[in-house]
Amino acid sequence: MDLAVTLFVALAIASIIGTVLQQNQPYTDYLIKFGPFWFDVFESAGLYDVYSALWFLAILTLLVISTSVCVIRNTPSMLKDMRNLRTHVQSKSLRAMHHQKQWSVDTDEQKSADNLEAALSNLGFRVKQTPKEGEVLVSAMRGGMNRLGYIFTHLAIVVICVGGLIDGNLPLKFAEWQGKIKIETRDLPTSEIPEISRLPVGNHAFRGSVSIPEGRSSSVVFLAMRDGYLLQNLPFTVEVKEFRVAYYTTGQPKLFETDLVIHDDELQAPFEATIAVNHPLFYKGYAIYQASFSDGGSFLTLEAWPLDKEAGKEPVIFETKVFENRKMLWGEQSLRLEVTSFRLFNINPDPTDEDPDRLRNFGPSFSYKLRKNTGEALEYQNYMLPVERNGREYYLSGVRASPAEDFGYLYLPVDIDGGLTHFSHFLQRLQNENIVNEIAHAMMLGTLAEINNQDKELEQSLQETLTLLVATFVKGGFTSINTFIETTLPEAERKRLGPAYLGMLREMLSRIYVGGSLYQYEVGDPEKNTEIQQEELLFFQDAVDAIASLARYGSPVYLYMSDYEHVEASGLQITYAPGKAIVYIGCAFLIMGIFLLFYLPQRRFWAIVKANGSGTEVLLAGMSNRNPREFDLFFKQTAEHLEAVTGNSKAK
Repeated sequence: MDLAVTLFVALAIASIIGTVLQQNQPYTDYLIKFGPFWFDVFESAGLYDVYSALWFLAILTLLVISTSVCVIRNTPSMLKDMRNLRTHVQSKSLRAMHHQKQWSVDTDEQKSADNLEAALSNLGFRVKQTPKEGEVLVSAMRGGMNRLGYIFTHLAIVVICVGGLIDGNLPLKFAEWQGKIKIETRDLPTSEIPEISRLPVGNHAFRGSVSIPEGRSSSVVFLAMRDGYLLQNLPFTVEVKEFRVAYYTTGQPKLFETDLVIHDDELQAPFEATIAVNHPLFYKGYAIYQASFSDGGSFLTLEAWPLDKEAGKEPVIFETKVFENRKMLWGEQSLRLEVTSFRLFNINPDPTDEDPDRLRNFGPSFSYKLRKNTGEALEYQNYMLPVERNGREYYLSGVRASPAEDFGYLYLPVDIDGGLTHFSHFLQRLQNENIVNEIAHAMMLGTLAEINNQDKELEQSLQETLTLLVATFVKGGFTSINTFIETTLPEAERKRLGPAYLGMLREMLSRIYVGGSLYQYEVGDPEKNTEIQQEELLFFQDAVDAIASLARYGSPVYLYMSDYEHVEASGLQITYAPGKAIVYIGCAFLIMGIFLLFYLPQRRFWAIVKANGSGTEVLLAGMSNRNPREFDLFFKQTAEHLEAVTGNSKAK
């Protein structure tokens, strides 16, 4: 018993861990969440797949053995106790019981015993009279099936644990130990997965997932195994005919469902079925659940707007699709573009003073990676629609070096025409050395004319400083400007000349922008021109801030999604659990056992009827194996009833 209790406690703790800690997720997710140290600790303890861990299966096995021994050892005695009315009790034993009562009646001994037997039988007791020397023992029992409750509950534990062992992937673990299967860790197309990582159709339990685009089919599912996966073959093919999803006004998915077509050689014709969340399809013992949905390879039209001088001057338009990898050449820089996902809706926080918890749909977005030849990659998330911020509109692009980081965002200002033409034009002017030199020369002449200085060396030095400030800003933003000031100016001069350098930079940026402004002013409409001028000033400030952030953006181009053709994919979870029926049987045993144990208590009564002079003396005693307080009242009521039935002359 102590061993069983200990095992139950261990199972309870393991179940809590398996419930709190999401199971069978990619190992990278756990590594990001817990860090390297705790990741290794939890991995070595098997906490990422608790219900298939060896120690968990060992606990189930020990519990089966321990409980089976207990059932085998105690069942015969309990079955015997169910039938045994205990006809060998003595009056001394009855008088020692807590529940006992004695009274005298005027009827003879046998008639009193018969009256007691009839009354107890009417109360649902099984009764037997046992004549003894000078007395009659009436033995009665009700609730003998209570002992079956003990047997059923213990048997339920055995059956449920056996079902758990059957569904616990033990065959897979043995096959892995023997080298018959090998977990695949590489990201390979299905057709290239080696045979040693494929599982044939069989009777072993599994829970796998597969994402199938509309109009496509699959006869395999992927089983998550530690840091990799196995490919499980199915005895049929699942085709996604159509996927449907409905959204709330906020953009959150309200419901989604899939029309499936099952193809099986054993069927005369394929059959169709619709599944939805919590409404799976059951076929041949397999359960097909609607688990999620994702992109199925949407087609995207992208515009590559150059941010780097070497990437060209005009945006390049090209077609791609989600999950496609292609080599891109921007100038001399070669990068691999890996389009990873497309999202039709993006529900993000958008707090306001009136509603700090407001959520808003930011519209479609796509994610991609730009990978260098060294293997290093930056991940990007670009939104299709402009995002409003402080009353201004921007094209938003997030960037991060790893999934463990939050996205840092680049805000590209939307021009008066609703595009990026003005920003790109300003950036290219900053990158044009001829334009910068020309404006620097004009600014230098104007500055020296104001102080009436015509020193040639000063002219050259000032012009070089102006062009260098612009080049430094374009290359590294204000961070590089601060570094430039710290490295070129003596510490004693920084406080005085540093603001002057920043002032010269702002003036250069302003002149370069104004010299190439694309804003159109209205002749004879000063009020309208004032609005345009204010709009242009704000745009200029936003453009300067965006250019200052380009050094951290890490991409030679900004990819704008101008159009898309959305292709949905239905995420299915397919399970096969041969032990499930066994577990259900065990649960039925458990329900019956608990009912018998708690709601059908075993109650026993004994009455010794003995002649005493001119009358008969009755000694009544009773006991119950449960609910002693309830039995107090029951014994009192039963004793009073039996007194009345036997014709009590004087109770003692």
